[in-house]
Amino acid sequence: MQKFRGVLVPILTVIIGLLFGAIVMLAFNYDPIAGYKALYQGALGTPFATGQTIRAATPLIFTGLGFAVASTAGFFNIGLAGQALAGWLVSVWIGVSLPDAPKLIALPLAILGGVAAGAIWAAIAGVLKAYFNTSEVIVTIMLNYVAVYVSDYVIRNVMTDRMDRSPFIGDNASLDIQWLTDLTKGSTIHGGIFLALIGVVVVYVLMKRTTIGFEFESVGLNRHAANYAGMNAKKNIILAMVISGGLAGLGGVMNGLGEFGNVFMQNGVAPDIGFDGMAVALLGANNPIGVLFSALLFGGLKTGGNLMPLAARVPQEVVDIVTGSIIFFVGSSYIITYFLDKRKKPVMANKEVISQTEGGDE
Repeated sequence: MQKFRGVLVPILTVIIGLLFGAIVMLAFNYDPIAGYKALYQGALGTPFATGQTIRAATPLIFTGLGFAVASTAGFFNIGLAGQALAGWLVSVWIGVSLPDAPKLIALPLAILGGVAAGAIWAAIAGVLKAYFNTSEVIVTIMLNYVAVYVSDYVIRNVMTDRMDRSPFIGDNASLDIQWLTDLTKGSTIHGGIFLALIGVVVVYVLMKRTTIGFEFESVGLNRHAANYAGMNAKKNIILAMVISGGLAGLGGVMNGLGEFGNVFMQNGVAPDIGFDGMAVALLGANNPIGVLFSALLFGGLKTGGNLMPLAARVPQEVVDIVTGSIIFFVGSSYIITYFLDKRKKPVMANKEVISQTEGGDE
């Protein structure tokens, strides 16, 4: 029953969000059927649209997995955006610095550099939490700002001479795969999707089939009880944040080596993939398989939403309200859980009364 509810709640969340979006479109005199038809066409209607959806979902898979790992260990990692930006910056920096290196050297080094950057950025919050019990929420939020301004400084004063974007990486550090582009009729899909699928499997095995995953869950439930049981809570806190940050860093790598091929100034705003990754993980119930499907949904909303103003004449502002309402209901999924629990309690109470009655008759 618990597993069934774990699937039911996200589905109901999305349906309610879509219904609310339809009400918004009706309120502004737009046809919701035409709007959602355009949304579908823009997300999955053509090979190109499908490729764009997968491309948009790829970094969200990694940031969603990063949030899920931290959440399992009992931490609310709001620093995914900063960790992703750190991975994005360092991966491009390495790629640009190795223009003549073979692809077998340049690409793995750039990817590993991005992972390490995200992991180190998250480790700061992990160490402070483990040894000083600081709030990871406050620390990771502040580190997002630090990451944004450090990245902007490096781009303008180290990687370039007062430019607002870095040079482009070469083919030797790119995740582009020509046959994927040809298969999807010129979309910007790249080989990062295969890394993302591997990441889903690895994180699933780590969290569900290993001692490390069990210890993360134990620390998340009660770190003091975990210590009493012989687990090193401090080590697990730091390790969970390091893994979370490394995965978020990979999300940034997907942007740097896959979609854009460079890194540009953020102008004080952290990348969306970090905050969207939190919603992806919440919708996916912090389950790696759920994160995969949730990321594909969000990728479809982003790419399909671009077609709604053109095909259905729905203004971009209304499109943003529709997609934002879906994200809102994702974050409010506990309301659905509350009503399901409330509905379940009277049933359980009736069963107890019947049981007691039968026992008295005997």
